Amino acid sequence: MIDEVSSQAPAKVNLFLRVFGTMDDGFHAVETLLARTSLTDDLRAERREARGVTLTTDGIDTGPAEQNLAVRGAQLVLDASGHRFGVHLTLTKRIPVQAGLGGGSSDGAQALLLVNQLAGNAIPRHELLQLAARLGSDVPFQLSGARLAVGWHRGERLLQLPALPPAPGLILVPPAGVGTADAYRWLDAARTEPVRRGAVVLDLDAVGSWGDIARMAGNDFEAPVFAQRPEVRTAFEKLVGTGPMLCRMSGSGSAVFAIYRRERDRDDALMMLAPRLGQRFAVEVG
Repeated sequence: MIDEVSSQAPAKVNLFLRVFGTMDDGFHAVETLLARTSLTDDLRAERREARGVTLTTDGIDTGPAEQNLAVRGAQLVLDASGHRFGVHLTLTKRIPVQAGLGGGSSDGAQALLLVNQLAGNAIPRHELLQLAARLGSDVPFQLSGARLAVGWHRGERLLQLPALPPAPGLILVPPAGVGTADAYRWLDAARTEPVRRGAVVLDLDAVGSWGDIARMAGNDFEAPVFAQRPEVRTAFEKLVGTGPMLCRMSGSGSAVFAIYRRERDRDDALMMLAPRLGQRFAVEVG
């Protein structure tokens, strides 16, 4: 019987993100291309005799434990498996919150996997994916282990793509966070007529290289978030000025990221960015 397990929870970036109207369930439909990064949180799960889920965090404040996706994910597994033991989670938090990097979702996904291991893998993988979708739209991608995937509907329906060679990247997180609900509200308010989109054909040739992806990259949240959060616009413009082959905002913000052709280009860019712009992370993407 396993009493303790641990893993890393990686951040993601959205290489493109298109947002449509609301669906019958009240969520917006999206199309997005998701990629994993080397920026991670660490999560450890320990079996305890007392029932329930407890949490200790180190690093960034994640708010009330009962709202933490790792706690909620752990409890979902305990409830679904019928196992009558408790779990203590230790979360070392490095991924900034309210940044569009999916850190909370990644923590939740890893909690599902780790607590299921403590339960003897009682829940089949396809059922774990259903639990992941209940936790949040990004959780299934983080659970899947994919390095690159297209997501649609709420983002929880996925097509895993062949991974590209990891590329040197830079993530810049301005001091002010952006709440997802706020970003959707700003986006809806900025749209004066229904969204009409042309056809997009995504085949393997269209995502066969970082250059191909750079040509299609975009994010519908950028304009409304930039209008409401000038510091995010400033960070984006400064990052564009470092000469990357791709630069975008991730998710609903506030993080912006860039991908470079060479590590040297990325490292030079890191030196060009003033610390006052926000937290800077040199990463690998993909």
